[in-house]
Amino acid sequence: MLPSSKGKTMSLLFDRKHFALQPLWILYLKSIVARVDMMQVWDVGVRFTLSLLIATILLALVGGVIKTFLDLRLLLFVSLEVSLRQIIVDALTLLAVVEVLKTTLTYCSDGRVRVTYIVDTVLVVMLTEIISRWFSEGEWQQFAVLGGILITLGLIRVIAVRYSPTSGPTTQSTNQMVLSFS
Repeated sequence: MLPSSKGKTMSLLFDRKHFALQPLWILYLKSIVARVDMMQVWDVGVRFTLSLLIATILLALVGGVIKTFLDLRLLLFVSLEVSLRQIIVDALTLLAVVEVLKTTLTYCSDGRVRVTYIVDTVLVVMLTEIISRWFSEGEWQQFAVLGGILITLGLIRVIAVRYSPTSGPTTQSTNQMVLSFS
């Protein structure tokens, strides 16, 4: 102990009531936590969560395709109009799921969500809704509201493409499926 300037004693290193030996694993854990980059933890967490989301979407897509395939039996037991209506609505719903998958994959590759993909997803869902209302002979007010939403979404999509933050010519995305019939 050393005397302080006021005549009191000060502790050089520690005194017994404020110091307790910490186990070695706690010191090791503290040194690891001090070196961890939280952005890297965030990236790993987001990638893991999105991987689970992609697996879930793919399972839902496979289930939807199986359901649509099983709905083909409706052609034998109910009227043609009812069975085709169900198959068309199922197919359009699957297209909406594909658009959600495309948006998720784009976020994984680019690190951002493209507005055009989100608008495309909503457009497909809205078209599905319009077709289902059309088959159920909906009122004209419902069609007018849905049509207004479609026009608004179309304008948003045009603006998003025209003023996109990505510069340069548009190229085929690496995760976009290309169909060739040659």
